[in-house]
Amino acid sequence: MANILLLEDEKNIREVLVEYLKVSGATTFEAEDGNRAVEILKSEEIDLAVLDIMVPGMSGIDVLSFIRDNPKTKNIGVIMLTALDDIGTQVSAFNKFADEYLVKPVSPIILIKRIETLLRRIKPNVLITHEFIMDEESYTVYVDGEEIPFTLSEFLILQMLYKNKNKVLSREQLIMGAFNEDYIGNDRIIDAHIKNIRKKLGKDYIKTVIGIGYKFSENEIR
Repeated sequence: MANILLLEDEKNIREVLVEYLKVSGATTFEAEDGNRAVEILKSEEIDLAVLDIMVPGMSGIDVLSFIRDNPKTKNIGVIMLTALDDIGTQVSAFNKFADEYLVKPVSPIILIKRIETLLRRIKPNVLITHEFIMDEESYTVYVDGEEIPFTLSEFLILQMLYKNKNKVLSREQLIMGAFNEDYIGNDRIIDAHIKNIRKKLGKDYIKTVIGIGYKFSENEIR
């Protein structure tokens, strides 16, 4: 498990990134301003820091300087995540030994991949995994960082199973969840959809419970 400091003053961005990091298996420490970030760095064992630059109190660059000047923190990984895309700011960050510099907006999945890559380099025994991520707002599923295309019906069936992890759902329940009362036909259509979903996922997340239905196995995503 990785301990990650996230310095970000925009609440919406921070909450989204924290959720992705939690799903990825990381322990996340949040800071809205640079002074709070330094307090966390002093009191916690942090493996990697993701720093916005334009924040209240100490700037992200100031926090970066603190990290590199402090014997306890000088070897942790640092990713600058900021809206500032000018060359001068980027050069300043790299002169202070930032490991990465990402310009907003950036996909949370790309950020997770950069974090993984950096952790493998600086702390090979610290792991962060994110095999399965479901983004309900964009109707998107990621497995190992790769976006998997699903039809709407497939997504809705998978969504029901995922929201009820380790709970067996009957074909009738899945039909009602995916189609409401609009579907007329054999409930075995669910079997065909499950077959397609399994093929696309490439991993056996969905278990068959003979005589009852299907369940999403939470053990497969740990």
